Amino acid sequence: MAFLFRLIQKCGLFTALVLLAVIVMLFPNDFRQIIKPVTSYSNDPLVVLVWNWPFLTNFTAGRDVCRDLYAIENCVLTCNKSMFDRASVVAFHHRELQINISDLPRGTRPPNQKWLWVSLESPSNTKRIRQLNGLFNWTMTYRKDSDIFIPYGSLMKRSQHTNVSIPKKSFLSTWVISNYQKKSRRAKVYFNLSKYMQIDIYGKSVKRYLAKKLLLPTISKYAFYLAFENSIHKDYITEKLWRNSFMAGSVPVVLGPPRVNYEEFVPSDSFIHVNDFPSEEKLAGFLKDLWQNRTRYEQYFNWRKHYTVKMHTDWTERFCTICTKFNSLPQSKIYDNLHDWFHK
Repeated sequence: MAFLFRLIQKCGLFTALVLLAVIVMLFPNDFRQIIKPVTSYSNDPLVVLVWNWPFLTNFTAGRDVCRDLYAIENCVLTCNKSMFDRASVVAFHHRELQINISDLPRGTRPPNQKWLWVSLESPSNTKRIRQLNGLFNWTMTYRKDSDIFIPYGSLMKRSQHTNVSIPKKSFLSTWVISNYQKKSRRAKVYFNLSKYMQIDIYGKSVKRYLAKKLLLPTISKYAFYLAFENSIHKDYITEKLWRNSFMAGSVPVVLGPPRVNYEEFVPSDSFIHVNDFPSEEKLAGFLKDLWQNRTRYEQYFNWRKHYTVKMHTDWTERFCTICTKFNSLPQSKIYDNLHDWFHK
């Protein structure tokens, strides 16, 4: 339309209309390009800047890593801070901010740039979050009500039902623990439970280290695994359930959020919840009786007929997912009180 206005200004209305009619007749395709709306969508890729790669590891993949690995087009993932002004999203992993809160960008924040707060830690293990109130537009955590949900694991529907395969069991129960604190609830539950049943414990804290390659093969020999979370919060269900229990082929005895919360993620008959019993003695009795009843015990593996476990451990995949979610996220959102949202 700007072309038409300029033509009228130079030639007058009548002459401009005559010339315009001639142009349309002689060069119809060129005319369409002239009047093409300026609001047409750009093909420029979305730039996602990860301010500090989680756990300070290095990200070295190329520009097209999201396309090459996950078939996500028009998505540039980078750790190059010089691209700050070009980034549509800047993702901040909280562990690094917690160590050095002053590492936030110092320059002027470009208009419409979104800041994404990322964490897989529970509120109990998340510090200095109040200082981030009012800075972030979106969240990416294990919480289902996050703007971008990144669980530790999930069940994937099988294309067809399959027979259940249960690893051979030689022992009753085990627990792998890297941070044993005597005053924690999980330590108290373990101590009381061990009075009534055999529990083999592994981990650096008890000086019985289990190499990573031996983790699942060792757990698979046990009928039950103590999938005790280090803190109890909504949706906080970690690899202790998904990997150490389900993937190893051991029935999880869980200590974490309420049963109803677990059932949002996994079948109700796939785990045993500590809270379902009035005492550790009653729980121990149930587990020992169940172990003696093979038919009842094997029912806890029925989920394997319909599902397989997927672990979500790839940070590159998680960050590339931002591009697939971008257009569906609220563009004017801001977390004025990130602390209270995360602790609710």
